[in-house]
Amino acid sequence: MDARLKPKVQPIEVLFVLLPDSLILDWAGPAEALRIANLCMRAAGKPDAFRLRFVGPEARTRSSVGAMVSDIEPLPAQLAEACWVVLVGQPGARIAVDNEPARRLMHWLRGLQFATGRVELLTVCAGAVLAAHAGLLDGRRATTHHQHLDELRDVAPACDVVANRVFLMDGPVCSSAGVTTGIDLFLHRISKVCGPALAAQVAQGMVVALRRGPNDPELSPFLRFRDHLHPAIHRVQDMIGQQPQADWSLPRMAEVACTSPRHLTRLFLTHAAIAPLAYLRNIRLDLAEAALRSGHSVTQAAELAGFSSDTQLRRTWHLLGKAGSPKCRAG
Repeated sequence: MDARLKPKVQPIEVLFVLLPDSLILDWAGPAEALRIANLCMRAAGKPDAFRLRFVGPEARTRSSVGAMVSDIEPLPAQLAEACWVVLVGQPGARIAVDNEPARRLMHWLRGLQFATGRVELLTVCAGAVLAAHAGLLDGRRATTHHQHLDELRDVAPACDVVANRVFLMDGPVCSSAGVTTGIDLFLHRISKVCGPALAAQVAQGMVVALRRGPNDPELSPFLRFRDHLHPAIHRVQDMIGQQPQADWSLPRMAEVACTSPRHLTRLFLTHAAIAPLAYLRNIRLDLAEAALRSGHSVTQAAELAGFSSDTQLRRTWHLLGKAGSPKCRAG
C-alpha cells in the first residue's frame, strides 16, 4: 500500500482529571514522562504517542501546593477511541466526595465504560479512592497509598485491595501506590506502547535509575527497620543508604554512631530489631534485586549493590531465604 494512503495512527489521549487540591506530583510526574516519551518519538522520526489533556469540573483550580492551574478543559462528553483517564490523590486522611466538584466528577465517571475498547483507567495514590466511590473498582484488584488502604477497603468492599505494591494491572484498570509510583506505572505503560528501549530513554531523562514493576513492594528498602527514634542508628542508616557500596564494617558503622561496636549492635537490636551487618546485607540484597529487574547481569548487580563478587551475592541470597538463584529478570 502507498505510504500516503496508510491511516494515520492517532495518539492516545491522556486525560488528567484535576479536582481542587490535586496532589501536583501525582499528575506532573507522569505528565513529564509522557512529554519526554513524545520527544523521544519525534527524535526517532515517529509521531507523538500521547496527547495530554487536563480536564476537570472547574476551569481553574488550586493545586496541593497552592499554585493555581487554569485553562482546565471541561469533562468531555465523549472519549477518544484510545484514551487513558487518570485520577490522582488529594491531601488529607480521607478523600472527600461531598463537595460539588467531586459530585460532578462522580457523575461523569459513572458514565464511562472501561470494559471494552481501548479506554483505560489509571489511578495514582488516592485517585483509587475516587474511582472506588464511582464504583469502578468493584470486582477488580487495586492498590493505593498505604495511608488510604483501609479507606479503599471501606469504600469498595468488592475490590481486592492489595497492599505494598508499586502498581497493579487488572485489565483496563491500573492503580499505583502514590506519588513517585505513578511515574513507575507510566514508565511501564510507555514501555508497552512505545517499547522498552524508549521507556528506558525516558527513565534516563528523568534520572530514574531503576524502574520498578507491578510485583515490587511499595515501600523502599531504605524505609524498613526505621520506625524508631534513635538518632545514632538513623545516622548509620543514612550513611549506608548514601553509600551502600562502601567498605562497611561494624567498627566503621560504630564510628559514624560515635559509640563502640558492641554498643551499636545492642542499639540496633533494641531499636531497629536487626543487627547492623544484617541490615547492611538486606539493603544490598534489595539493591541487587532492583538491578536484576532492570536488566543488569548478576555480576553487574553485585557490583552496583556493594557485594564483593557475584558469589557473595549468591551466598547472601540464600542466607536471607530467597527462592531460586539471582538472575536477570528484565521483561
